[in-house]
Amino acid sequence: MTENARQATTPRLHIDWTRCDGRGLCSELLPQLLSRDDWGYPRSRDNSRETAVPGPVVKYARRAVARCPRLALTLVEDA
Repeated sequence: MTENARQATTPRLHIDWTRCDGRGLCSELLPQLLSRDDWGYPRSRDNSRETAVPGPVVKYARRAVARCPRLALTLVEDA
């Protein structure tokens, strides 16, 4: 894959619902992408299953993935 093709790929944020316990840290770290439902679980603001992470927000998404206490977040980047 060329460098231009790699840059054109938009990463997505995946939430593993079997691991998540609704602490809400991710929605605090990524308010641009996530909100919380009535029980405190994260939900994407665009209501998608895996929300797209725009370029300027990728570094914050990586930080949220690293800080998730239940390891429920993954940044999916297609190769």
